[in-house]
Amino acid sequence: MRTIQSVLWSARLGIALATLFVAACGGDGGSDGSGASTSQYLDPNHYSAAAGASLSSPNETTAVTHASLTLAGTAIAYTATAGHLSALDSSGSPEASIFYVAYSADGAAAATRPVTFFFNGGPGSASAWLHLGSFAPKRLVTGAPATTLTVPFAYVDNNESLIDTTDMVFVDAVGTGLSEAIAPHTNQTYWGVDVDAAVLRDFIQRWLTVNGRTASPLFLYGESYGTTRVPVLTRLLETAGQRVHGVVEQSTIVDYNSNCSVTGGKPTVNCAGFLPTYAAVGDYWHLATGGTSDLDTDIATVRSYADATYEPDAAAWLATGTLPPASHVAALVAFTGLSTATWDTQFDMDYDTFRHHLIANTVLGVYDGRMSAAVGSALDSQDDPSDTFLEPGFQAGMNAVLPLLGFTNPTPYVMTSDAIDTWNFSHGGRSLPDVVPDLGTAITLDPSLKILFLGGEHDLITPFHQTELDVARLSSDSPVALQFFPGGHMTYLDDSTRPLMKARLAAFYASATGAQ
Repeated sequence: MRTIQSVLWSARLGIALATLFVAACGGDGGSDGSGASTSQYLDPNHYSAAAGASLSSPNETTAVTHASLTLAGTAIAYTATAGHLSALDSSGSPEASIFYVAYSADGAAAATRPVTFFFNGGPGSASAWLHLGSFAPKRLVTGAPATTLTVPFAYVDNNESLIDTTDMVFVDAVGTGLSEAIAPHTNQTYWGVDVDAAVLRDFIQRWLTVNGRTASPLFLYGESYGTTRVPVLTRLLETAGQRVHGVVEQSTIVDYNSNCSVTGGKPTVNCAGFLPTYAAVGDYWHLATGGTSDLDTDIATVRSYADATYEPDAAAWLATGTLPPASHVAALVAFTGLSTATWDTQFDMDYDTFRHHLIANTVLGVYDGRMSAAVGSALDSQDDPSDTFLEPGFQAGMNAVLPLLGFTNPTPYVMTSDAIDTWNFSHGGRSLPDVVPDLGTAITLDPSLKILFLGGEHDLITPFHQTELDVARLSSDSPVALQFFPGGHMTYLDDSTRPLMKARLAAFYASATGAQ
């Protein structure tokens, strides 16, 4: 879990590096270095991510940039829009001033051109990860899983952008980025599973109306807690009469009650859904001895073992503290490379124990088990090298990219707020959310809805097999597809995986819209 101190440190570093980043990109305030034209907007408002904060004078002025990107030999002219739009409740009263950055292809027919709204997670995380890392027309170069590049990360044309497939709107939830509640509401008003989804429903409906896009095929893309948010949001939109054509769930957690590491400390639920990820990480570090040269084959083997053998073994250990036969422990050692002593001590293996004990004097990344740091090193300072390495670059990136898009503001962009500390996780009568029923309801409301689950095989925080187990609760004829790739939580940061994701997404959009 990121600490508040680490968030503030990242923000200060981002401000200090913003000028250097702009210079590296060739930006001069009137161009993004690639011939784009920019209309400047200096937003005078000061925004706060504090729980009790509220905005008294919202505005809806936006900055507009025109640029072009060449994909597969075809130049695509597009418009980028950065600014705020107020979410309004059913009576027309303002709820929150939502910050967004939208990219739309010029000249496309609104009635057939898809539009996708992107949401990161946390809760309390801004959309910068998806915005600067995934499928916008430009992206940051991180080199992940290597940790050798330095801040600022290069900002380059994105050869895997989805601008040839869909318009994109990257949305900051209330109390993240530059989004803030409008008085008399406060940010805390919208810090909960249901209220968060409701205010974002209101934002989407207003954005579609204001921009003349109510007839456009609508898609929602969530990552991490965003995959908890999006099923609830989909149900609310469908209930309100707004059709959702497709949902993409990236690095998924749809049932907090089944994730063995949610509660912290020693797990109290079965960790069988994590075992194939442990095997993939052990294979990456050449510590697993029970596999072959084919990772997909190995994962299939471990997946079957997890369901048939490890799950009941872990259930017995949780109930009575009884270890299984030594041969079962030996199989786990061979699959993962984790020592017998560690398995004997913590048989229902949580990701924290795994990543601290797989390699001596080394800690592995929560978000990507392929990223590591020596214990006591600078990269280990926050106990998660994957976050410590990446977040300063994305913080600096957002503080520099927004001026390139013509938008400037006196407030530092908030990558991560403390919303999670006071978030109301209750949903559907449970203290922790389970949104699988929300997906089921959305499918019932609209049987043509398509859902695609994506993720990384080395993601230790939202393991892919746990997603498979949770999604299996849906009806067998549900319009759901799953595909997982080498990579971590931000799977798209992997340069060899991102093209595979782009191809899978393009096919998904074609299927959901009936396009060729």
